[in-house]
Amino acid sequence: MTTPPSQPPPQNTVRKLVVEVVDARDLLPKDGQGSSSPYVIADFDGQRKRTSTKFRELNPVWNEPLEFIVSDPKNMDYEELDIEVYNDKKYCNGSGRKNHFLGRVKLYGSQFSKRGDEGLMYLPLEKKSVFSWIRGEIGLRICYYDELVEEEQPPPEGQPPPNQPPPEEPDEEQPPPEGQPPPNQPPPEEPSQNTPAVVVVEEGRAFEVPGHGQTCHPVPEHYHCQPPPVTIIEESPPHVVQVPPDPPHYAPPDEPIPTVEVMKMQSAGVERVKVLKRRYGEFSPRVITTGKASGETATAEMVHPYNLVEPMMYLFVKIVKARGLAPNESPYVKIRTSNHFRKSEPAFHRPGEPTDSPEWNQVFALGYNKNDSANALLEISVWDSHSENFLGGLCFDLSDVPVRDPPDSPLAPQWYRLESGPPEQGNRISGDLQLAVWIGTQADDAFPEARSSDAPYVAHTRSKVYQSPKLWYLRVTVIEAQDLHIAHNLPPLTAPQIRVKAQLGCQSVRTKRASMNNHSSSFHWNEDLFFVAGEPFEDSLILLVQDRTSNEAMLLGHIMIPVSSIEQRIDERHVASKWIALEGRSEGGCSCGPYCGRIQLRLCLEGGYHVLDEAAHVCSDFRPTAKQLWKPVIGILELGILGARGLLPMKTKNGGKGSTDAYCVAKYGKKWVRTRTITDSFDPRWNEQYTWQVYDPCTVLTIAVFDNWRMFADVSEDKPDWRIGKIRIRVSTLENNKVYTTSYPLLVLTRSGLKKMGEIELAVRFACPSMLPDTCSVYGQPLLPRMHYLRPLGVAQQEALRGAATKMVAAWLGRSEPPLGPEVVRYMLDADSHAWSMRKSKANWFRIVAVLAWAIGLAKWLYDIRRWKNPVTTVLVHVLYLVLVWYPDLVVPTGFLYVVLIGVWYYRFRPKTPSGMDTRLSQAEAVDPDELDEEFDSIPSSKPPDIVRMRYDRLRMLAARVQTVLGDFATQGERVQALVSWRDPRATKLFIGVCLVITLVLYAVPPKMVAVALGFYYLRHPMFRDPMPPASLNFFRRLPSLSDRLM
Repeated sequence: MTTPPSQPPPQNTVRKLVVEVVDARDLLPKDGQGSSSPYVIADFDGQRKRTSTKFRELNPVWNEPLEFIVSDPKNMDYEELDIEVYNDKKYCNGSGRKNHFLGRVKLYGSQFSKRGDEGLMYLPLEKKSVFSWIRGEIGLRICYYDELVEEEQPPPEGQPPPNQPPPEEPDEEQPPPEGQPPPNQPPPEEPSQNTPAVVVVEEGRAFEVPGHGQTCHPVPEHYHCQPPPVTIIEESPPHVVQVPPDPPHYAPPDEPIPTVEVMKMQSAGVERVKVLKRRYGEFSPRVITTGKASGETATAEMVHPYNLVEPMMYLFVKIVKARGLAPNESPYVKIRTSNHFRKSEPAFHRPGEPTDSPEWNQVFALGYNKNDSANALLEISVWDSHSENFLGGLCFDLSDVPVRDPPDSPLAPQWYRLESGPPEQGNRISGDLQLAVWIGTQADDAFPEARSSDAPYVAHTRSKVYQSPKLWYLRVTVIEAQDLHIAHNLPPLTAPQIRVKAQLGCQSVRTKRASMNNHSSSFHWNEDLFFVAGEPFEDSLILLVQDRTSNEAMLLGHIMIPVSSIEQRIDERHVASKWIALEGRSEGGCSCGPYCGRIQLRLCLEGGYHVLDEAAHVCSDFRPTAKQLWKPVIGILELGILGARGLLPMKTKNGGKGSTDAYCVAKYGKKWVRTRTITDSFDPRWNEQYTWQVYDPCTVLTIAVFDNWRMFADVSEDKPDWRIGKIRIRVSTLENNKVYTTSYPLLVLTRSGLKKMGEIELAVRFACPSMLPDTCSVYGQPLLPRMHYLRPLGVAQQEALRGAATKMVAAWLGRSEPPLGPEVVRYMLDADSHAWSMRKSKANWFRIVAVLAWAIGLAKWLYDIRRWKNPVTTVLVHVLYLVLVWYPDLVVPTGFLYVVLIGVWYYRFRPKTPSGMDTRLSQAEAVDPDELDEEFDSIPSSKPPDIVRMRYDRLRMLAARVQTVLGDFATQGERVQALVSWRDPRATKLFIGVCLVITLVLYAVPPKMVAVALGFYYLRHPMFRDPMPPASLNFFRRLPSLSDRLM
């Protein structure tokens, strides 16, 4: 779970930033005597502070805290902290005009930590300009805290109070005026023509889900009440979305799903005919037109967080509470219009309050059409759930209902006197009902939690935002064990096989066999074991020391270490090892005693790594675990999920009627979003909009569509959701501030082949400053954090850790409400991307061929030039070759000029839309059925032995081809080595003699003449060529290799 952004302090507090300058290492000598006298200047929010000067010290130690006042805590994440190191000219030898610059470091407020969470970090000193000569690094410990300010009597007018922060802070700490949100909520957006581009980033931060403690839940209720809301949500017209009263009938998983044959759909007594407008084989994305033109470039002043989707009108009814009702047991409310009918949940009574004052606090969202509701009425009535007695009602004319548009404040509920019904009911009517009625869109802050259906599974159909857990790498270094109780009845010359088995949750790793010291009874390993640990650290690390000399492992001792007690680090600093006593064991009632030896361990939680939970080639985040190492935000990614078209039926209801209950999931970084489920619709319209902060443009956004089965399952049942399709969009392929509105095909590869399940319509925009230094410098930085290069992990080790991280993320998101199932998480994270597949092997082979196509094309072009296929071109190549040989200084500029011209030429063929899934590149259009069956087979295989044997033989034949190619590569390399290895004495003598002649010729003849002669000889006319291979190639092919030594 990502660390939440810094929240503004409560009233009557002042936020302070503490920058502790610890030390510096390996500074550059600048005083003319091989040393420097450094000091540090820190600049934050217009405040400059200075440390003391360390006389002639290249590794100075300060340990001095510098304290700053944060004038605007809400925007602290965007403030810059400049740290500069100088050499004091007072201590230089001679008269220095100015202090010498030794380096600088720039940090942003998003990298600051709260007091208690800070850590010592060493940052490399950067240059001020290109011509600066800088080296070394500086150690800093940065944190912030909120200090309570006691209220004092106001000073006389015109006199400022003593010891008061800057005048900007008291204004922010005062209660907000009426109609504005409190300080701890983001301000409502106000359209302005002068809004700078940075405002887009600040507005985007309001869309992040704040973390509460160390757990991840669905979006809190108060989060939806903050204008502007997090998500943009739309609901299909209720006359299309109907829930049948009969219990649904599900098709068995093995039963083939009807595809094109199901052409009609019965809904609410109306027959709908579905027509496929395009052919089934169209698998490429296409540009679509919506309310906003596709490809429209929005400037920074015109970026609005909800302009990617179509607005949908809703009638909102908020039922709060009642008072003075007639005697009743459990009242409920009925809401009726000309097209809708809804019921509320039975009211609840607070302890100690009279039963005639029930509370509901429920919001209803009903589809609204202005044309159909011109003369319509809204009827609200209160009924007793036990006796069905009428308790009173109200009636509203929809033409008089007010319209609310964000960022307007929520409409205040009012008390209305309940009116009596028809005379034949004869019930006593009394009391008031508090409610609010307004017309809004899916951007309304009340819409995410509003009830739009009376179905019992409505909680599983709402849109939610999830956060992945915060994951750490746990490094366990097993060094040595002493005083172990080893069995004495070992055979002669038999060394005990002592191993250590470590367990953390469902992860288990075992060390190699320990090595013994001849002079002592200690066992040595010096081996690193890695685990994935997630916050909150509730698990314990268990280490078992085992003797595996015999067939059965014998436990020699064990220890249990809580993960929460392990030290955390964010860089490569040394962590001290510890000796820990092993706890005893009991076998057959005989205990080996309280002391069973001890083991030396080095434990640390690595915060400098990025814990991979996705495949590396489709990763959406490369930030390290520690927030102190995060880079600043470079832009905002906005995604508008418009809807889907032509979805195939995924289940059957009411005796065979096809149905689909689709929802969409999008994942980028640590943030997951899930749209609401549109029930019983082949053309769902979501119209929801989400935003993400972008730290690295070379990342991938993943969107997938699923059919909801869990909402029909009981608590004890586990019905996984079925996948409908998935697409990926690479952020770096999006132009700055341009809206892409595209329809992508939803493709699924099944055992029977490729199947198109429908299309999804998306609107994407990457709001980023255009070609600024901060944006361009990202491309020159390492892709992964620094620790991945200082202490890299193995490929196999990373894959094992990635599998464990995927399980932890799936378990975390499965505890939310509504849950994201493990099948959804695994599909989104590509958990099976490294499984064996003949189809993927062919696709990778053709990818290699495509990469080498330019070299093959160049070789063919040279071959045509040599063959004088076009004499004019060949003559021009001769002239160009003469110019380059005679003026060799033009070779490199000409080469780069050609690259520029090629790039400009290919600009005409640039992609107009972000690419989706490529079926031709994936080799999915014409794949062998047996290869698909093998791809979907489990491990271990569940197929009969004859099929497994056939596939094994096919794999052996493929491996034989690969083996032959590898042998040919090895042969060519060994022949190159044989030129001077004297394996063939005659060949080596000839080669050395020819090299000597070439040396004498090059010493005597000018190199330009040699180059011209070789070039003209290579490009000579075919009439002067011999069709047989040249002598040099024949000589090389006759050289010996080591293949004759293979058995």
